[in-house]
Amino acid sequence: MKAGSICVLGAGSWGTALAILLAQQNKSCLLWAHNAEHLQHLQNERSNQRYLPDITFPDSLTIEPELKYCIENSEIILIAVPSHAFRQTLQTISAYIQPNQKIAWASKGLEAESHKLLSHILVEELSDNTAFAVVSGPTFAKEVAKGLPTAITIASNDDNFSQQLADRLHTDTFRAYTCRDVIGVQIGGAVKNVLAIAAGIADGLGFGANTRSALITRGLVEMSRLGHQLNAEPTTFMGLAGLGDLVLTCTDDQSRNRRFGKALAAGLSTEQAFAEIDQVVEGALTAKVIYEFAAKLNVDMPICEQVYHIIYDGLPAKQAVTDLLLRTQKAE
Repeated sequence: MKAGSICVLGAGSWGTALAILLAQQNKSCLLWAHNAEHLQHLQNERSNQRYLPDITFPDSLTIEPELKYCIENSEIILIAVPSHAFRQTLQTISAYIQPNQKIAWASKGLEAESHKLLSHILVEELSDNTAFAVVSGPTFAKEVAKGLPTAITIASNDDNFSQQLADRLHTDTFRAYTCRDVIGVQIGGAVKNVLAIAAGIADGLGFGANTRSALITRGLVEMSRLGHQLNAEPTTFMGLAGLGDLVLTCTDDQSRNRRFGKALAAGLSTEQAFAEIDQVVEGALTAKVIYEFAAKLNVDMPICEQVYHIIYDGLPAKQAVTDLLLRTQKAE
């Protein structure tokens, strides 16, 4: 395999945007997805009309239908599938993994059944000797694909790999920072999706800027509490993977989690809201995991708790807000 060669697994909006970014400046990149028909459309149209319409692929981006070929011809494997498909993806590629290959992922969430972080799943399915990295931060796929200025964080168990991946992703408009807090970066990326649903609900109910600001601030506290329980670095939540990503998804309707919350506020059922978004809503899946995980660890996360009750127990959105406001008064 060629040094620095890379493939992206997952051709949704984010996987496609990353592949476009990686293929810029004539740097080759392979893009694979499990849906062969979807890949054929990408090849025929040289664009992803479903998720990123009217953005043309660079010539150096190769659509590759054979997973085995992708893995065996890439030094770096970047996984961009929904978090619930992460373990299965690792299990599928494990037969092709070679020594010294490096794994990165841009998926955000925890495993539903086990409540495990994706880094823990990777160690279970591959090896604790694998160099791995998580890519996170305030990123909308369309803006990345268009080349709009963006900054992210790469957290890794290997300093050389995090720098290599940062160098590979770097362009004139895309800046990658590196850190070692793999746990904190993953917690930030998972919890912010749940809080974005809460922000969408609040805005959908017409509660205004004051409410949104309070929700973001107190949501950051909840994120930090969970991170503290898992020995994450506190400063991580003040950075791109924490506050940065939280502000992005809570304030802009490019966030499918925020739009999902607004749909719930409009009176749609959970199923109807899913149908309206017509893409994976990570926050809805993560809300259940965070609710159960926080309860197990005895971590107080009231906003995330109310989002869970709205989605899974049918609690009316206005009642959830009332329940939050009626909580016992205390010092900040």
